[in-house]
Amino acid sequence: MRGSLPKHERRWASDTVPGNATMSAGTSPGTESGEEFVEVTLDLQDDNTIVLRRVEPATSTVINIDDVSFTPGGSVSAGAVTPVSRSPTIRRSSSNKILQFSQELKAEAVAKAKQFSQELKAELRRFSWTHGQAARVLSASGNSGGGFESALAARALRKQRAQLDRSRSGAHKALRGLRFISNNSTKTNGVDAWSEVQSNFEKLAKDGYLYRADFAQCIGMENSKEFAVELFDALGRRRRLKVDKISRDELHEFWSQITDQSFDSRLQIFFDMVDKNEDGRITEEEVKEIIMLSASANKLSRLKEQAEEYAALIMEELDPERLGYIELWQLETLLLQKDTYLNYSQALSYTSQALSQNLQGLRKRSPIRRASKRCVYFFQENWRRIWVLALWVMIMIGLFTWKFLQYKQKNAFHVMGYCLLTAKGAAETLKFNMALILLPVCRNTITWLRSTKLGHLVPFDDNINFHKTIAAAIVIGVILHAGNHLACDFPRLINSSDDSYEQYLINDFGGKKPSYAKLVRGAEGVTGILMVISMAIAFTLATRWFRRSLIKFPKPFDRLTGFNAFWYSHHLFVIVYILLIIHGVFLYLVHKWYKKTTWMYLSVPVLLYAGERALRFFRSGFNTVRLLKVAIYPGNVLTLQMSKPPQFRYKSGQYMFVQCPAVSPFEWHPFSITSAPGDDYLSVHIRQLGDWTQELRRVFSEACECPVAGKSGLLRADETTKKILPKLLIDGPYGAPAQDYRKYDVLLLVGLGIGATPFISILKDLLNNIVKMEEQADLVSDISRTSDLSIGSNDTSSSNKVSTKRKKAVRTTNAYFYWVTREQGSFDWFKGVMNEVAELDQRGVIEMHNYLTSVYEEGDARSTLITMVQALNHAKNGVDIVSGTRVRTHFARPNWKKVLSKLCSKHCNARIGVFYCGAPVLAKELSRLCYEFNQKGSTKFEFHKEHF
Repeated sequence: MRGSLPKHERRWASDTVPGNATMSAGTSPGTESGEEFVEVTLDLQDDNTIVLRRVEPATSTVINIDDVSFTPGGSVSAGAVTPVSRSPTIRRSSSNKILQFSQELKAEAVAKAKQFSQELKAELRRFSWTHGQAARVLSASGNSGGGFESALAARALRKQRAQLDRSRSGAHKALRGLRFISNNSTKTNGVDAWSEVQSNFEKLAKDGYLYRADFAQCIGMENSKEFAVELFDALGRRRRLKVDKISRDELHEFWSQITDQSFDSRLQIFFDMVDKNEDGRITEEEVKEIIMLSASANKLSRLKEQAEEYAALIMEELDPERLGYIELWQLETLLLQKDTYLNYSQALSYTSQALSQNLQGLRKRSPIRRASKRCVYFFQENWRRIWVLALWVMIMIGLFTWKFLQYKQKNAFHVMGYCLLTAKGAAETLKFNMALILLPVCRNTITWLRSTKLGHLVPFDDNINFHKTIAAAIVIGVILHAGNHLACDFPRLINSSDDSYEQYLINDFGGKKPSYAKLVRGAEGVTGILMVISMAIAFTLATRWFRRSLIKFPKPFDRLTGFNAFWYSHHLFVIVYILLIIHGVFLYLVHKWYKKTTWMYLSVPVLLYAGERALRFFRSGFNTVRLLKVAIYPGNVLTLQMSKPPQFRYKSGQYMFVQCPAVSPFEWHPFSITSAPGDDYLSVHIRQLGDWTQELRRVFSEACECPVAGKSGLLRADETTKKILPKLLIDGPYGAPAQDYRKYDVLLLVGLGIGATPFISILKDLLNNIVKMEEQADLVSDISRTSDLSIGSNDTSSSNKVSTKRKKAVRTTNAYFYWVTREQGSFDWFKGVMNEVAELDQRGVIEMHNYLTSVYEEGDARSTLITMVQALNHAKNGVDIVSGTRVRTHFARPNWKKVLSKLCSKHCNARIGVFYCGAPVLAKELSRLCYEFNQKGSTKFEFHKEHF
């Protein structure tokens, strides 16, 4: 058999090396020239093995040979020969001829493989001489010419493998990133986005040209001006231009390039941004510059300070031959390997179970069945709220109806009519609600009640919401009561005839018919009007717009907004309750003391609330604390670590009130406890959000000093500090939704910014439990070994006791902590906790995810290099470059639907507690998603939001 194989064609520079090679070999007679050519398909593997994939004769006969391998050394791994389609000539051939044909073909392929290997080595040697100038430079520096050739040959071989790797399916998924324009800014065809860019051009252009300084605003990168300017320069260099302004047509050309869907084009642009001298190589200094540029675009100030270190890290990884530069294909290789490096702190695996649960929710149901299912779910989630509200409404209806019917029997009804009945019915509900509104703010009582069996029936976590609901009912009651008196029955009284007055009202209002002014000036009128004014002030300043300073007033009226205005105005209710009792004593139509029931409604709640305030006053005096450490962190966060009073017992997730007499001797503010119950100290993290916290930070910063080397924080102070630290008083602890985390199988803890504080204590507590369980497990194994050697039963009983305790401790099997923040410095707040969890949680009970929203989403060109450095540094050193911890930092915001979907897949039939602390907007989204997923599958989510 004779055969021919074309000489290996050289492919270097930007030429693409195919993943397989096609060769021709002569095999059988039957043509005019006496030869018949066939096509042989070989596949070059990573381990330098050549696999024979397919043989295709000129007669369109295809013979697939599976897994026939040839190594460069010449060894052959034979597989099966499978005829796919046969020509008439092949069909007439016997199986022996086919076998002979296959063996001859294999031998020919092995010989040509050896030849291919020799040619490749020779080509690499010839390729090294094309870099003769660089070789001479390195040789002058002391490097041997042979060493440089070896380095070039090694790099060329790595390049060949990298280009082959890119043809694989896994590479295509990794190459979807590197976008210069966000997905939110462009449509699929880019037409709408270009129209917006054109509109910006018309606004910004001067004399028909767009200047370099305005390029960022024109293309929608106004928040990344430095990055946009470098992009402008790179696109100009590609046209061999260095200009300060461009026309509309040139802008369209630039726009077409940066929105090109081809990854090769985007990668080349990114490379050109770094390669400012256009020599096709990137040096370490140029890598450092682009790292600093990316850090600036993403507001990562610390990354800029360490740019030199990370540039050296990239060069170490991409330039193992130490040639001093990297090329385009090496940058691409780092992108390909990014996902491999990012295996740390990966999200949950998405299994088919999640798909089946989602498909279950997509099955068609009739409208009646869907509505009934929604009603059932709504009742299941809200039955405690429903029965409490229903009972409250029924009581108000009953009281209103009772007074309405009672006054209908009185003589005054004949003159004042139904206005009087409505006013008196509303008055009875007002007495009830004015008494009831105090109970939800009796925090000590509620904290005690929530730990009893009553906590399963009453939603004590909604105490503040119920307080607000009662306040709304009071507003309605005041309008009905005061409005009917002032606008209806008083005018009817003074306009009544003398005969009617003497017949029906003379015993109530005296012998002379009163005037309107006399009615208003009386004790009932004055007290009523003063109460309405006081309540109007308190209710107005308690609204969200005033309490959170959403309404801005000029000075000095700006003091009407903020927490201080809310706090002090709420104490007007002391005056309101005094006036209410007086108002209830001086009644026109009731004369017997035991029928004046206002004091009966108020006595118990007022005494209970007064007792609560007295308890807080005396307990805060007994709970004296000594400040152990004070630290001020980036983001205006103050950390206070203090001694724990002996009688202060709390649960993770609870909060306490803090007072600093140096700031205000009257104001108490609630803060989540960030220390664990097992710690021998108490700690809180306070962010500057209002006037009180601003003044608190100022007072403590005056006593702090710059930290010594190795200590975190911008300012620090401890017991060794020379300056005297301000005095601090605490009161608590008080109950919160997060304290019930132990009753759930799985926890999803979501904190926004400083909202992570209640969950830090939970993470610490879980970590302490993990350590204790491991110690108990060691103890059980030791006792078991001892009991095997002894005959007595005492050891066995003690072993059972230990195992019983261990079983009680294990309820929460997994916890997932998602922390979303806008500032890189925020990660300093809890860096120690995150590192401790990552180090001690060997069983993976706790999974932590940090999200930094100031960084552009993964895949954006402005954050691409940061993602590369992040992945590489964690693979090399085990530390995340953004947070400085072992926990990976993700960019942009989490996809909460995907998070809950993956939890469903991993924890089927589990009861998952979703605890959230942060802005109300995300609370609505999480609550809605919990509702949706509860309808779809067997995993049940229970949503809780922190309230203070």
